[in-house]
Amino acid sequence: MSLVPPRSLSPSKLSAFKDCPLAFRFSAIDRLPEVPSAATFKGTLVHRALEGLFWNHPSGLRTRDAAQSELRRAWDARDDDPEWLALELPDEQHDGFLDDAAGLVDAYFRVEDPDAVNTVGVELTLEAEVDGVCLRGIVDRLDVTPEGEFVIVDYKTGRVPSVIQEQQRLAGVQFYALLCEAVLGRRPARVQLMYLRGPLVIEAAPSVQALRGTRQRASAVWTAIERACATDDFRPRPSALCSWCSFRSRCPVYAGEEPLAA
Repeated sequence: MSLVPPRSLSPSKLSAFKDCPLAFRFSAIDRLPEVPSAATFKGTLVHRALEGLFWNHPSGLRTRDAAQSELRRAWDARDDDPEWLALELPDEQHDGFLDDAAGLVDAYFRVEDPDAVNTVGVELTLEAEVDGVCLRGIVDRLDVTPEGEFVIVDYKTGRVPSVIQEQQRLAGVQFYALLCEAVLGRRPARVQLMYLRGPLVIEAAPSVQALRGTRQRASAVWTAIERACATDDFRPRPSALCSWCSFRSRCPVYAGEEPLAA
């Protein structure tokens, strides 16, 4: 029986299919619920704080205190968030959880002065058809340089990657660069990954060749997804990621085994 492919391809979906087609099917096609992750929700809080810093505070007023107030606002609204409720984090862990998030927000100010950048978009949704594939992504931040060039900024709250992982993460931001060019008509001058836990900034200048390669990879992955949907053939791809996979108990490789705690 054939399956209906997802409507669009995002960086996370592209990566998920390459990592494990079967897990991709469970998540993107069957839409099965995933195991809640404390790290993911902490990242959500930090992103909301930095989004609020740029959205609610004009240049000159983007201070550490302003960012921390945005974090507190996001934290106070957590009881209405299904992701938080699903975590069922014990009360005695709440203070440590919030303190770590606050440290990540403070770390942002060690790598950048928010008053020194011209931000024109935060949590910006970009969608375009490229080579017959609907590509979609959400850019954490879009800046414009004094020369009128675009800069894409992506916040990361996980650990700083190895050299090999660095190239893989940059590939995801190149996807956003491709979308920026398709939607806004101009290739970004730079893409930046801000690893707040470092803190460390990794940046690259998207070239014509790099974006051509990103287009080709996206097209190839989409073709593979369509083929897998047509034949209902999504094979597991065991790796180190399996230990934390939300669908481990459904996988024929690890039948009945639950993932490690997030």
